[in-house]
Amino acid sequence: VLSAATDFQSRTGQGVEATIGTQRVIIGNRSLMRDRGIDTSAEEERASLWEAEARPVVFMAVDGALAGLIAIADPVRDEALQAVRTLKKMNVRTLMLTGDAKAVADAVAKHVGIDDAKGPVRPEDKSAEVERLSAEGYVVGMVGDGINDAPALAQADVGIAMGSGTDVAMATAGITLMRSDPRLVAGAISAGRATFRKIKQNLFWAFIYNVIGIPLAAMGMLSPAIAGAAMALSSVSVVTNSLLLRRWAPKLDH
Repeated sequence: VLSAATDFQSRTGQGVEATIGTQRVIIGNRSLMRDRGIDTSAEEERASLWEAEARPVVFMAVDGALAGLIAIADPVRDEALQAVRTLKKMNVRTLMLTGDAKAVADAVAKHVGIDDAKGPVRPEDKSAEVERLSAEGYVVGMVGDGINDAPALAQADVGIAMGSGTDVAMATAGITLMRSDPRLVAGAISAGRATFRKIKQNLFWAFIYNVIGIPLAAMGMLSPAIAGAAMALSSVSVVTNSLLLRRWAPKLDH
């Protein structure tokens, strides 16, 4: 029979610790072990090997001494490769921010084709990274699904939450994808671009009638009946052009 855990504490971005029976158990990443003064050198070689295979490693310590480590298999979804490939075609630069070790981040980024990856990154550091990119002139879109992603989602120009994510992430983000399909990120960007194109087209149709009609009316060359018809035609053109968006659908990379 397992003993009940008491004095449980969660360390955001690091791990957890609790007292089980008479022993103090700590489970988390290197940062947490270092903060608690626990030496992980005995298992660093094994941990580095697993991390190079894109397997995040979690250390476990009991009563201040390293007791073992766990490698977590987190396979990359096929849709992730397709999503990154589509974003590249759209000239979108990709950056992965993860709490996992740098070796894991680099391995996943290389496999998926992400331009750059940083790890381990704490939740508050994700927000700082988004702020730094914005200061450099980038328009930043942040995609996340967890509580730890909420600050960065709020900081980004556009926050995109996955439909299977936490309520906090979905409440913070400006866009929530209805399915947990990373290809929909490119679809959301495509929808925004298509909508913006329609806005510019509608502005053209709205102004062109006035640019032509007002001078003609001022010179007395345009009758009120024709002017009224032109104004109505302008509205019809704008509405009809906008309705064409109903036929638009994102081209997902299969």
